[in-house]
Amino acid sequence: VPYNAYRIHSPDVSYDELLTPGHVNPEYMRYELHRVWVLEGTLKDDFRHLYGKRRMYIDEDSWLMLMGENFDARGQLWRTSMVNYFYAYEAKTWQAGVGLYHDLQAGTYLAFNLVNEQDSAYTLNSGKIGPGNFGPEAARRLGL
Repeated sequence: VPYNAYRIHSPDVSYDELLTPGHVNPEYMRYELHRVWVLEGTLKDDFRHLYGKRRMYIDEDSWLMLMGENFDARGQLWRTSMVNYFYAYEAKTWQAGVGLYHDLQAGTYLAFNLVNEQDSAYTLNSGKIGPGNFGPEAARRLGL
């Protein structure tokens, strides 16, 4: 059975109502208290990367990263990320819904996987992909 992807709160919410200046309108977000594991990585000496340190919050039930914090080379919090997951029963797995990335220094944010103003969202498990689409034979058919 195809499944329409996660919508924040209601399909009747327009992007203008949802995407308010600075952050998504909190009236349409739902939060639950979950136990998480915190994974932190710090850049090694003599290496270069956009971030000096990253901290990720991993949900203990799904083992998916729900939120993240990215720090600049000075140790200041620079960017945050959050992905809203939902359980897609027809695919028997967790699926990424709306994702939010905030740049705290620029005062901007990015929201993706929004489907509120679409007639239908993306479809999972339409039945057109099976085990034969994976493995060495499938790769050879694609010329890989």
